[in-house]
Amino acid sequence: MGKKLKQQKRGKGSPRYLAPSNRYKAELLYRNYDDVEKTSVVKGQVMQFVDDPSRGALIMLVKYDNGEEGFLLAPEGICLHDNIEQGAQASLSMGNVLPLYRIPDGAFIYNLELNPGDGGKLVRTPGSYAVLVSKEGPRAFVKLPSKKVVELSSDVRAQVGVVCGGGRSERPMLKAGNQYYKKKAQNRIWPVPRGVHQSVYNHPHGGKQHHEGKPTTVARGSPPGSKVGHLAARSTGRRKTKKANEGES
Repeated sequence: MGKKLKQQKRGKGSPRYLAPSNRYKAELLYRNYDDVEKTSVVKGQVMQFVDDPSRGALIMLVKYDNGEEGFLLAPEGICLHDNIEQGAQASLSMGNVLPLYRIPDGAFIYNLELNPGDGGKLVRTPGSYAVLVSKEGPRAFVKLPSKKVVELSSDVRAQVGVVCGGGRSERPMLKAGNQYYKKKAQNRIWPVPRGVHQSVYNHPHGGKQHHEGKPTTVARGSPPGSKVGHLAARSTGRRKTKKANEGES
């Protein structure tokens, strides 16, 4: 009998693949979407920057005037003791939290909600931002970093600016030990050998370096044990250029 593939073992939920949430420092959510925030503004101040191992960007501890404390995703260019506003009447400054109907078209935003009050779900990776394209009544159209335009409620909240930490992945690791500790912080399995370098009982591509004519494309309805390689691929290999096609003809 062969061994289970990594994706099969991961789906079981064993401790080896669980995220070490006991080492995470904060749950990144907006404050409750109450009547005060819907009609006026809640003001606060940045008290501390926190490097949370659960994410690549920094988070900031904000202490509000009403005595509450919460964590927000830090924008590019924010400083310690800067003022933060949250609510429908907040000003258009970096890091402030506003509903989309209060943000002008073309503004850079991040940490978007999918539904009003869910705390923020989209555009949270370092250096990323979305663009508010337009608003039509109760709906707003937002262009995500993937260039996809999504339609959201204009009542969902977002932060103004760009997520801090852009270009973090461009910094060289210099040695394998740094990569090891980076992966270990979030319990990622590393290194991961390719399937063709594994044994036959470990992986469907294993046994030899070459595939011996067997295609690497896999149908969408295949069982989980064979879903490795190019899943439901329309085409594989090097894309033919226009000049190459003209030469063949």
